[in-house]
This record gives sequence, C-alpha cells and structure tokens, in this order.
Amino acid sequence: MNIYEARKMERYRDFKNYHIEKLSDPEEARIYLTVALEEYEKDGDLEAFLLALRDVAEARGGLAKLARPISLDKQNLYKALSEKGSPKFQTVEAILHELGFRLSIEFVETGK
Repeated sequence: MNIYEARKMERYRDFKNYHIEKLSDPEEARIYLTVALEEYEKDGDLEAFLLALRDVAEARGGLAKLARPISLDKQNLYKALSEKGSPKFQTVEAILHELGFRLSIEFVETGK
C-alpha cells in the first residue's frame, strides 16, 4: 500500500467513525433509518436499507450485542443484514425494536 492509499484509508476510517458516532444519537439514527426506508420505497434498494440497519446497530454496540436479545445467533444476523441478505419481516421488526424503533404506517396521497 502506498502513502496515498494509506491516507485515503485513514480518511475513510475517520468518516466511518464520525458516522457511527453520530448514529449513537437516537434522533440522528431515526432520521438515517427513515431516509433509508424512503429510498427503499422509491428504488427497491434493500441493500442500502440493510446497510443503514447495520450502521445503527454498530453505533448501538454492534451486531453481536444485538443478536442475543432478538434470539438470532451472530452469524445469522450478519447474514440477514449482509449485501445479499433478505431478512424476514419479523427479523427486521425485531432488529428495529431492539434498536429502539418501530415501523409505522402513514397515509400517502396517491390522487386516486
């Protein structure tokens, strides 16, 4: 690795640490998850929503800590929230609940 690559990685780690630190604030985490869910609704990019869940879980102590109370082993939780993950609705609900959030339904005006 050359010096340019090392500095680039250092800046990335700094941003990632900053990002995770910000997500330890419940309101910041709520906004982040809300935007991720809205984007999923627009483009169907489940991977981005799962990344948001992983980031918030990391900010709240990590996936290993999260796995215990939702009755999943760490490997299955990592798999569910991976790029290729396709978690069950109940798993997403359990993760959100353990992180201190819940899904809610709101009316969307469709013009019909």
